[in-house]
Amino acid sequence: MSKRRGNPNWGKPDIRTVPGPTLFEEIVKTMRLSPGEYEGSVVLREWVRKNKEHKYVPTDLLKIWGFVVNGEL
Repeated sequence: MSKRRGNPNWGKPDIRTVPGPTLFEEIVKTMRLSPGEYEGSVVLREWVRKNKEHKYVPTDLLKIWGFVVNGEL
């Protein structure tokens, strides 16, 4: 019998990966901000300015503050 080649689980979902909160959600939680307070937070705005290219940030918040992410025009 010939040896089977390839990954037998190819195309099947990886059930071991459970999505957790994003880093943005964790930052907001440690800052104890509610969604209504996001826009007025200077500290959050600075974090978003530094991390908008690499981390998830809600697009509505980026638009409110006038930030543009590379690749978006």
